[in-house]
Amino acid sequence: MDDELSVRVMLGRLLRLAEYRVREYATGEEFLASLSAHVPLCAIVDLHMPGLSGFEVQSRVRAANLQVPVVFITGSDDDALDRIALAAGARNLLRKPFSSEELLEAIGFAIGPAGRTGMVK
Repeated sequence: MDDELSVRVMLGRLLRLAEYRVREYATGEEFLASLSAHVPLCAIVDLHMPGLSGFEVQSRVRAANLQVPVVFITGSDDDALDRIALAAGARNLLRKPFSSEELLEAIGFAIGPAGRTGMVK
């Protein structure tokens, strides 16, 4: 999920080309509301969004006892975010701009052998 439409479109295209099923959300609230109908195998979450931050979204997912691996993305170059994200249980933190290969590798690590169904961004 990312609040920037251009980022959501780019990520959606890339993931569909890699044969992932994708659902896109502009806000953390939108994503959290969707969890009653669909629990993804992985979530790609921007750290800095209006409303709920990426960390708040992940905290609420964990509080609901849902096992959704998170790959955070950010435009920030703050080195402390790596430590905070990993301590919060994220599988990875990618800094924009990141390559297609970096994103696909991070997703592969996050979902492991679970496969390529149910991917959400």
